[in-house]
Amino acid sequence: MASAYVDEFLPEALQFRPNVPLVDIGANLTHDSFGRDLEAVIQRAQAAQVSTMIVTGTDIAHAEQAILLAQRYPGLYATAGIHPHDARQWNDNVAGKLATLHARPEVVAVGECGLDFNRNFSTPQEQEKAFEAQLLLASESGLPLFIHERDAGQRMREILNAWRDDISQAVVHCFTADRDTLFGYLDLDLHIGLTGWICDERRGHHLRPLVSEIPLDRLLVETDCPYLLPRNLPAKLKGRRHEPALLPWIVREIAECRGISEADMGAATTQTAQRFFRLPTETVKE
Repeated sequence: MASAYVDEFLPEALQFRPNVPLVDIGANLTHDSFGRDLEAVIQRAQAAQVSTMIVTGTDIAHAEQAILLAQRYPGLYATAGIHPHDARQWNDNVAGKLATLHARPEVVAVGECGLDFNRNFSTPQEQEKAFEAQLLLASESGLPLFIHERDAGQRMREILNAWRDDISQAVVHCFTADRDTLFGYLDLDLHIGLTGWICDERRGHHLRPLVSEIPLDRLLVETDCPYLLPRNLPAKLKGRRHEPALLPWIVREIAECRGISEADMGAATTQTAQRFFRLPTETVKE
């Protein structure tokens, strides 16, 4: 159960919660770092009132693993897509497998898919081909899109503009870009996912004044765990692994930026997530 991790840090962090059920829209729970204590991770999340977690599927294997987790644990759901880093793997066989996965009741979004012109592990041409193919899958299935974008805002907006009438909803997850990119996405009626990046005074400070520009009915929250551990936690964590139980600290930071209560912030993002992913609704405590 990774007892050293728990004993060292989590009890203090888990004392804070906004007292409303939360939805973590992006949790990489199939990551190897959760292999030994996943059961405890999920229990801690539920204790922190993170009652719903969308497990990200970044390729066929991880999407299948995400579906298995969703079958095993109530409150977990899956996405299924090909990450732009792996776009070079795209072919008709992959497309067929994804289409089959998108028909599964556990799958609530197409993705993680998109464009990443920062690292270019696949060429821009390969990324665009795979992304547009997944836009077609989203239009055929009616599922919303879970989108990754880095240093590709202009091209992303061009592609989405051409497809916008064909797809239902889309969220740009882990948004870290600038004001112009944000407003371009909002003009396309997209949702915006915010992570612990906003809690990082070294590189996320530019996001703080932008938070109030995002309509509450299009704002979603996520950990993107095990990455992006928030830097507003009450103590430093030796292992640096992020997990869904810490989502309330991201909600706290966003609420502070907007000048509203943590409970109101949490309730709004939960209701938005339930609508976006078509999840069963819960009664949100006032």
